Amino acid sequence: MPLDNYLTLGRSGLRVSPFALGAMTFGEDPGAAGTSVEESERILATYLDRGGNFVDTANFYTNGHSEKILGDFFGRSPGRRQRVVLASKFFTNLYPGDPNGGGAGRSAIIAQLHESLRRLQTDYLDVYWLHNWDRHTPIEETMRALDDLVRAGSVRYIGFSNTPAWVTAQAQTMALLRGWTPLIALQVEYSLLARTVEGELAPLAADQGMALVPWSPLKNGFLSGKYRRGGEVSDSARAAYVGGPSDDQFTVIETVDAIADELETSSAAVSLAWLRGRPGTVVPIIGARRLTHLEANLAGLEVELTPEQCDRLDRVSAPALNYPADLNGAMRATLQFAGTTVDGQPSGIYPPLLAGAVRY
Repeated sequence: MPLDNYLTLGRSGLRVSPFALGAMTFGEDPGAAGTSVEESERILATYLDRGGNFVDTANFYTNGHSEKILGDFFGRSPGRRQRVVLASKFFTNLYPGDPNGGGAGRSAIIAQLHESLRRLQTDYLDVYWLHNWDRHTPIEETMRALDDLVRAGSVRYIGFSNTPAWVTAQAQTMALLRGWTPLIALQVEYSLLARTVEGELAPLAADQGMALVPWSPLKNGFLSGKYRRGGEVSDSARAAYVGGPSDDQFTVIETVDAIADELETSSAAVSLAWLRGRPGTVVPIIGARRLTHLEANLAGLEVELTPEQCDRLDRVSAPALNYPADLNGAMRATLQFAGTTVDGQPSGIYPPLLAGAVRY
């Protein structure tokens, strides 16, 4: 799948590339583990020239410098902005001492959007994400404020990130019942090393026709191929912030590496190809500090995993999900279907039922 083979983002009329470009690394401000303005623009230009059209940032990435780099780039070629699906996020407070500087209240959302649009040198965002759950603000205030922004033309579509499934479901139901703008996508942590999204959020997204837009699809670079058990990593700016993989994570990493060797490709490409093949619409966000990192990640569009390879990856990375996920899996099928196969899923038989034929 080339970068210019587009996907519809959730239940919407918006078409995006199969990989989004994340701009979290744009800028060298403290804490960024990022890259220079010049390299950021080379990465962005290469992604766009290859047919990519989905660029994602946030108000606080590199203290706002990420948005400014994007704004300066598109400001020099304004016609290009209209061909790009530009997304940013609100929630994080950039002003210490101001209790209303962040969050998801009406005043905070409007103020944050105003600043993001200023830095991005645009008058609208294609997608505006709630970056985190604001438990201090009623969800109806957040959803109504976002609907007002869509009606005003400042925002085209909305989505949630890092928000509990029950809050997300409440917000979506409220929007649908009241005729407000619904959520079209969820930005979530999702990778071979982070699959707990499959417990609640991924099923919710599938039920509601929302796309999944995974962040950190290589789990802080752990799945990039740089990490070897017992070895030192020399080319990772994030290692100082996140440490290294655990023993259990290395088991997954080594399986990815083995499949990459079989396919004569990179571990990053295998990891991204697995994620791209998950059920529903899944649009991973790829990041890069160097142009070579971008090229390595884009190779994930060219890899096709065999069913056997997918099964190996599924089994070695199987997550331990919270209650009641375990009761809603194989046990649920056993209790419900009693040894029959339904919708392609086989089931077992509850053992006491096999002990005798008597039913009362």
